[in-house]
Amino acid sequence: MVRQYATFAGGCFWCMVKPFDETPGIESVISGYTGGHVENPTYEQVCAETTGHVEAVQIIFNDELYSYEQLLATYWTLIDPTDAGGQFYDRGQSYTTAIFYHNEEQRELAERSKADLEASGKFDKPIMVKILPASTFYPAEDYHQHYYKKNPMHYERYSIGSGRRAFQEHHWGNKHE
Repeated sequence: MVRQYATFAGGCFWCMVKPFDETPGIESVISGYTGGHVENPTYEQVCAETTGHVEAVQIIFNDELYSYEQLLATYWTLIDPTDAGGQFYDRGQSYTTAIFYHNEEQRELAERSKADLEASGKFDKPIMVKILPASTFYPAEDYHQHYYKKNPMHYERYSIGSGRRAFQEHHWGNKHE
């Protein structure tokens, strides 16, 4: 098994777990915080935007069963890549998008996938997703982990009410939940 890490920021981390979870080759999906300057931040600190962190998911995956390219393809369908101010209902720096690469190959693949999306003409605005080196990832509090399983009704209302699901269906024809 070739165990690797992938880290993606895509707005609210609750909505970033389910599409990756329980996929063959995905060992785990952890909600958390990364990219900032405060050690072991809390949800309240990150939301107050005093830490520099963004909400993100860290995925442990077997590259022989589910490639990094497949992860990137899924990631793009979960976000509005043209929005630099947050994602959907959630606004502010802590909800911005980024691909955090763990090695040079991931950086190159992320850059290529971003360039391919820009060249596709799918969006009429520039792609604003940052591609950054991975830094320390801090798992979020337990109540945030696999939120869609713990609070399915609230998760469903949030996914619809935030506008994320309608955006996905409009632009990608998918129904990631």
